[in-house]
Amino acid sequence: QVQLVESGGDLVQPGGSLRLSCAASGITFKLYAMGWYRQAPGKQRELVASIGSGGNTNYAGSVKGRLTISRDNAKNTVTLQMNSLKPEDTAVYYCNAYYLGRVHWGQGTQVTVSS
Repeated sequence: QVQLVESGGDLVQPGGSLRLSCAASGITFKLYAMGWYRQAPGKQRELVASIGSGGNTNYAGSVKGRLTISRDNAKNTVTLQMNSLKPEDTAVYYCNAYYLGRVHWGQGTQVTVSS
């Protein structure tokens, strides 16, 4: 059974930092491209950052320079380091795994940026 379990979401003040983690099980992790998506109330889910099986990364323009995605294939985890957070970063953040048409999602973790 495939499981993606996110953690690290919280309430943080503007300008603050958070570190989200996603622990994967039930998949051959090193083969999968991993991504973080987010969905704000009333908005569509959007890609925030992704990292390929070879370590290549991709970021949405709105988060470049503030968020960093990384993976640890030995621990089957993908991490999103979030710095200089803004109120518009408020959303539920979802972990995603993709490989040859197989797509898996986590349950999401809430990030709220507010003073």
